Amino acid sequence: MPMYHTLGRIPRKRHTAFRAPDGHLYAEELMGEEGFSGASSLLYRQRPPTSVKAVRRLREALYEADPDRTLHHRHFRTAGLTRGGSPTLDRTPLLFNDEVTMLFVAPDRADEHFYRNAQADEVVYVSQGKGVLATEFGDLPFEPGDYLVIHRGILHRYQFDAGDARLLVIESRGHVRVPRRYRTDQGQMKEGAPYSERDVRRPETLTPHDETGDFTLIVKQGHGLNELILDHHPFDVVGWDGCYYPWIFNIRDFEPIVGRVHQPPPVHQTFEGDGFVICSFCPRPYDFDPAAVPVPYNHSNVDSDEVLFYASSEFMSRKGIEYGSVTLHPCGMPHGPHPGRVEASLGAKETHELAVMLDSFRSLKVARPALAIEDPTYFASWRE
Repeated sequence: MPMYHTLGRIPRKRHTAFRAPDGHLYAEELMGEEGFSGASSLLYRQRPPTSVKAVRRLREALYEADPDRTLHHRHFRTAGLTRGGSPTLDRTPLLFNDEVTMLFVAPDRADEHFYRNAQADEVVYVSQGKGVLATEFGDLPFEPGDYLVIHRGILHRYQFDAGDARLLVIESRGHVRVPRRYRTDQGQMKEGAPYSERDVRRPETLTPHDETGDFTLIVKQGHGLNELILDHHPFDVVGWDGCYYPWIFNIRDFEPIVGRVHQPPPVHQTFEGDGFVICSFCPRPYDFDPAAVPVPYNHSNVDSDEVLFYASSEFMSRKGIEYGSVTLHPCGMPHGPHPGRVEASLGAKETHELAVMLDSFRSLKVARPALAIEDPTYFASWRE
């Protein structure tokens, strides 16, 4: 998000000596994308972030695809996945290609380690659960419906309140960003965009930790998990400024665009990445022409795969799905409303559906762990 933000204490000028009250120099760190030409932030730390005591490779994180590549629509029920584990280490891969991966986790504990994804941006949709995303940039409280946008390289740790948590994780090899058509040439959100800067939540509190000892960092890089032992607490930032930081947008702050007749899915676009887009389907009034058909028409995605995560049990054009369902509609086959859904929608005034859609412009593979929760009859569910 190209919005300048600052938190804590920083010197008046960049790259100048900045001293702690005891006289020692704070360590300045530039964190940014695309070398030195993209969005970046300057962080000022109690100690250099380079003081690593030990390193080791924990395990590989390569995903194995379903060997059966038969073309058909598919449905997966995430409620069937084993609950529990770590929010960062126990994610189940569902779908993937070289540009984007969809994973799911229902953790039952916070992490003791700190986590950094060094090979992908993450968009984490909080389907259920409340807590705080603690980061080196400060704390971000989260709640159901939040999209947590955690750009690559940002160290963080989840802290959960009591209750169940369910997280849908989208990993992007490219940079996740606000759709270009929503922004002016200067980066400001345009009038008419479905959300604005006021809807974006940024880190609000920064509490530097001045502690020494052994602190475990897990870094995902090179399609594997690596353990680094740092000799001091990594959340030792006393201040920072810039345009590169984690942020949150809640799906309920998305402003649906409604027309006289049915509007196509691009009106629901929320984020864009390299090779994919993310859309939000939210409660909204239906189309207002007396003859309008509210549900989507049959359509063929000739160059994209469509994936829907159902964040509620209602979806206007589908039947047989449930809260937590994931459906894959691959290119090469048309799809559309289930039998009876068109007639049932006529005259309806509104929908209360809530769903996250991922459209990938290259074919997605089904990860083997998803086969255990697949509904094998879904492809035939359009028959009368």
